[in-house]
Amino acid sequence: MTTINKEQKSTGRIFKGTVVSTKMTDTAVVKIERYEKHPKYGKFIRSQKKFKAHNPGNTCKVGDIVEIQECRPISKDKSFIVIK
Repeated sequence: MTTINKEQKSTGRIFKGTVVSTKMTDTAVVKIERYEKHPKYGKFIRSQKKFKAHNPGNTCKVGDIVEIQECRPISKDKSFIVIK
């Protein structure tokens, strides 16, 4: 199984988000929200995106706030793992 400790050197980006769905086996859908300034108009815009992350043992529940880290592609849609 793919597990990463926080002490290991990270090579990928790390995001913090909320678990939206855990209906798939060993997979959690995590929603990431960003709050950024528009480059031309200066207005602050809130954007969101959902990522599928590898969740070994189905340890996460819906509503949990987790950290996900980018890794090698695990399947067609999964390129992140949950590191809590």
